[in-house]
Amino acid sequence: MDRRDLLLEIGTEELPPRSLRHLSEALAASFGAGLDRLGLCHEGIVPYASPRRLALRVRALEAVRRGGETVRRGPALAAAFDGDGMPTQAAHGFARSCGVAVEALETLRSEKGAWLVYRSREPDQPVAALLPALVTESLAALPIGRRMRWGDLDESFVRPVHWLVLLFGDEVVPLSLFGIEAGRETRGHRFHHPEPLPLPSPAVYEERLAVQGRVLADFARRMAVVRDQVEETARQAGGRAVIDEALLAEVTGMVEWPVALAGRFDEQFLDVPPEALVSAMKGHQKYFHVVDEAGTLLPVFVAVSNIESLEPAVVRAGNERVIRPRLADAAFFWNQDRRRTLASRIDELDRVVFQKQLGSLRDKCERIAPLAVQIAAALGGNSTWAERAALLSKCDLLTEMVGEFPELQGIMGRYYARHDGEPEEVAEALDEQYMPRQAGDRLPASVTGQALAVADRLDSLTGIFGIGLVPTGDKDPFALRRAALGVLRILIERRLDLDLVPLLEAAVAAYRVRNGLRFDATLVEQVFDFMMERLRAYYQEQGIGAAVFAAVLARRPGRPLDFDARLRAVEAFRRLPEAASLAAAHKRIANILRKAGGGVPDAVDARLLREDAERELAAALSRLEGEVAPLLAGRDYTAALTRLAALRAPVDRFFDEVMVMVEDAALRANRLALLDALRRLFLRVADLSHLPQAGG
Repeated sequence: MDRRDLLLEIGTEELPPRSLRHLSEALAASFGAGLDRLGLCHEGIVPYASPRRLALRVRALEAVRRGGETVRRGPALAAAFDGDGMPTQAAHGFARSCGVAVEALETLRSEKGAWLVYRSREPDQPVAALLPALVTESLAALPIGRRMRWGDLDESFVRPVHWLVLLFGDEVVPLSLFGIEAGRETRGHRFHHPEPLPLPSPAVYEERLAVQGRVLADFARRMAVVRDQVEETARQAGGRAVIDEALLAEVTGMVEWPVALAGRFDEQFLDVPPEALVSAMKGHQKYFHVVDEAGTLLPVFVAVSNIESLEPAVVRAGNERVIRPRLADAAFFWNQDRRRTLASRIDELDRVVFQKQLGSLRDKCERIAPLAVQIAAALGGNSTWAERAALLSKCDLLTEMVGEFPELQGIMGRYYARHDGEPEEVAEALDEQYMPRQAGDRLPASVTGQALAVADRLDSLTGIFGIGLVPTGDKDPFALRRAALGVLRILIERRLDLDLVPLLEAAVAAYRVRNGLRFDATLVEQVFDFMMERLRAYYQEQGIGAAVFAAVLARRPGRPLDFDARLRAVEAFRRLPEAASLAAAHKRIANILRKAGGGVPDAVDARLLREDAERELAAALSRLEGEVAPLLAGRDYTAALTRLAALRAPVDRFFDEVMVMVEDAALRANRLALLDALRRLFLRVADLSHLPQAGG
């Protein structure tokens, strides 16, 4: 079988570095999906991406798409011909849809009947003839937010295109895109090798670009080279480079031939908070900062150049010259901001809108203050500190430093609060209010920080939901999903035993008191349900099944920490051999009680227990109720359910030997009461009817 490598390369002006890897992966995925739709076999796709190119190589792609017979079934013979054997409209219509006369149709007979069919055979197709359409479709499917047009072309792309390669084996596939004819010439590094590089075949692409063109086309390989160079350069400078993965990917997207070099800055800048210096180095210049063995920032940075200069000292001096005014700005902001206390900025928050319907940042601070106090008191914290932290929580947004580096919100609040002489826990809380900042981030450690972080997020959730701006699909402009998950993570992972419902009610009430807003009566329930959906996703990522989550959610526990304890218990219980049988019994009991309607007695009358099986179940239930009561009270749900698993045998025997819906009304009611008591005992943990059941 004829198989060849395929190379596709789109040469462009500099592509956006932050999205380069994503574009490359999307192109490979889209092209691969197209090959799969065509039924074309190959041995894998290798993506390439550099600042001036998106490319891919398909290994051992078959050169011919084999045709095959297709059978299209039409109307049944009884409907295709009339009593005289003449074709009906159904037969003629089917023939026309196939592009043939009725006489060209065949008959297919089987045990199930007989039909008209049309058999056709697709001819073999050269794959080269299919590639232009596939390339066009794959490029059109790229996730490009804003496409560019250039010249007088109707076509658009993420950046202007300057060359195009479509090479199948040693042959160029004819393709015209963006006003350019595909060829076999790629381009090397803009400075090191600007001349065209002819490619005899796809197999030499990566090596020829690297050796002659001074371009490392493989993104992953280039990123590994950048990482190694940065780490080694920092080591030679006497420190350790701190590698931020997002920055590493962005820098990789900016260079084709990476060359790392170390630079230094004046030690006097180390008087500025290190986070501000790091933001200046990363955000403006894309430098990697360097620390000592203790993690203390050193006056050293590592830059990654896109050229191997004959005079590296000149390049180093240029980078040092560029970073100095950036660090000087940070030092100026630091000194200027400290001339005023955070507290002196509280009144100015009135002029900053939180959300036009929900008021200013001052309004937000005034709302979250009593809520933070309520939470801190419930956690045994300092209510005075909680109130103070809430009132100061947004003041650093008005500072010069945070205005220049928004990512430092909270962090600079902590520094400025310390400078102002605020209690240490208040200062820490100003930073901790934003934790967790992203997935997997650390959580607030202080009680004041925990209270402020929860209060702030609940205020946003209730307010934004209250005015109807509910997240839909992928749209979540106020990051409410992240806010909800942040609250849940803090309460569960920090072991904070707080009830969400009264906290949500307090958050809603604060809008009424501070802003005079009255929301829908179901708002608390709406926000609670939204948070439960985020909780579902949280546990799904931990491998907890939907059935286990549903079993606990059916009881709607308002305390996330309690929810977690129940969930862990049900997850352990479902692995017991008795679980499936008891789940099935639980569902059966629920159905029986529903059909019976109301009027079930509150207690079982021992005098009406006639059968041995019901007496055995009643005795077991009475005994276990006493055993598990202290366990349930102490929320040791795992131990409680493990004990209750012992009910399997008497429950199974009860259903095997006892008729519940007997004609004797008193007897029937007593047996219903027994089943109801059994069900209510399990419901103190979860609704087991949601679990997989025996025979299910």
